[in-house]
Amino acid sequence: MNLPALTAKVLEFRDQRNWAQFHSLRNLIVSLNLEASELLELTQWKSDAEMAALSADGEAQEALRDECADVLIYLLLIAENAGIDLEDAASAKLLKNARKYPVEVSYGSSRKYSHSRPDDQG
Repeated sequence: MNLPALTAKVLEFRDQRNWAQFHSLRNLIVSLNLEASELLELTQWKSDAEMAALSADGEAQEALRDECADVLIYLLLIAENAGIDLEDAASAKLLKNARKYPVEVSYGSSRKYSHSRPDDQG
């Protein structure tokens, strides 16, 4: 399923429940962040090794999948509300990031683009 089709399903679900009245852009952005926090909570007190093993634990994998889905659903609602084509936005952002993080400077580095230039002294 593509993003427009998924968005249509989300909107249908929302509209069947008359929830659009609660879905101002501000409320949707707040809700996205709350769901992202629930996703983050799944990592609390876990090591990187424990996180990597999530796929072997059915219950933990389901919780991770559910929280990722919640984040995606709110993101789709935000984009629809704000008139953003997420596929176009993601493609454009990848092009911007490619300029900010050229391979020859960024390969293997986690430094932010503003600190990854060869002439950067910071």
